[in-house]
Amino acid sequence: MVFTEFRPLDEKYLVEYIKATPALSDKIGNNFDDLKIKEVGDGNLNFVYIVVSPAGSFVIKQAIPYIRCIGESWPMTKERAYFEALTLREHGRWSPENVPEVYHFDRIMSVIGMRYLEPPHIILRKGLVAGIEYPLLAEHISDYMAKTLYHTSLLFHTTTEHKHNVAEFCGNVELCRLTEQVVFSDPYKVSEYNRWTSPYLDRDAEAVREDNILKLEVAELKSKFCERAQALVHGDLHTGSVMVTHESTQVIDPEFAFYGPMGFDIGAFIGNLILAFFAQDGHADQGNDRKTYKEWILRTIKETWSLFYKKFTALWDEHKDGSGEAYLPGIYNNPELHQLVQRKFMQDLFHDTLGFGAAKMIRRIVGVAHVEDFESIPDASKRAQCERPALDLAKMLIKERRKLQSIDEVVSAIQQLQ
Repeated sequence: MVFTEFRPLDEKYLVEYIKATPALSDKIGNNFDDLKIKEVGDGNLNFVYIVVSPAGSFVIKQAIPYIRCIGESWPMTKERAYFEALTLREHGRWSPENVPEVYHFDRIMSVIGMRYLEPPHIILRKGLVAGIEYPLLAEHISDYMAKTLYHTSLLFHTTTEHKHNVAEFCGNVELCRLTEQVVFSDPYKVSEYNRWTSPYLDRDAEAVREDNILKLEVAELKSKFCERAQALVHGDLHTGSVMVTHESTQVIDPEFAFYGPMGFDIGAFIGNLILAFFAQDGHADQGNDRKTYKEWILRTIKETWSLFYKKFTALWDEHKDGSGEAYLPGIYNNPELHQLVQRKFMQDLFHDTLGFGAAKMIRRIVGVAHVEDFESIPDASKRAQCERPALDLAKMLIKERRKLQSIDEVVSAIQQLQ
């Protein structure tokens, strides 16, 4: 059977599809008698099936041409699967330990077949809600971010290679526009999609919409998001896009990927850890006040940035005489100048990280699509008590980010607001 036109996969049709695709049927030893198929999509955008047989397993992800949780009234390009597969392969090339392998991609059907991250892998956000420590998380995620961001930037590539790659990813415009809307626009105006813990945060949501200084800064961040093709960013690197065990950290779902500002990825991850920190009091009980866990989250925030800084600059040092055209060796080969350039670059990246991270925090509290960290706190007044300091911190970070010089200062600001 040849699949010449798009159609959504149900379980029965999926079996036919696997039979017709050697790259997939080989993974399960062509054993269709003992096949177990389970649909596990979170329901927002895609169909996701886990396919398991005694001989092997894989995950099938299919993009459909609308937002699944809203329906056909909100169309969405299924081409996002193409960019997701492309990014998994490119990021997997540089950080194979932290990106699941792609076995198969079908552009007509918008289907990706990839490695199944078997139990005990769980979504990091669920682990954070449950209060589980992951001792290698900062080590792994900083590795992933340093390698993928460095190797897809002009620090590593020639401008010709870079422009070619940027042009390819310009096609993912619809998902970028979705981010522009939900991160940089909706929270700052009255929008039908916004929601918050009402009535407790009514005044706070209004304050966001009335804050002129905040809006000026957000406009600058939006402009960087839209205009700065710095590296191939994941585009949605929150704690729901990472699967973990105590030994493994895997980054999934890069369908929002595009060439954008590096700080958007680093900020998204750190911003979501900050949200997890502020949510902890809502999950504390008599048996566990979550204080030690909150300390672990703060350590992880600090280590994520510090390790990223160390690894990213080490890659830069290692390849400084390579083909990257951002800083030509003929001009920047003086060690003192190299250090100056590096320090300035990393300081700007730190400020971008704080700005984008804080913008992501705000949209998760007063915009569309909230986070389980807060949503799973059943008592609304308690939830609002956790959300308010997170919102206050985010507004401060956006407005004051250029004054902050180190991740320690950020951690201190978090501690003061808890």
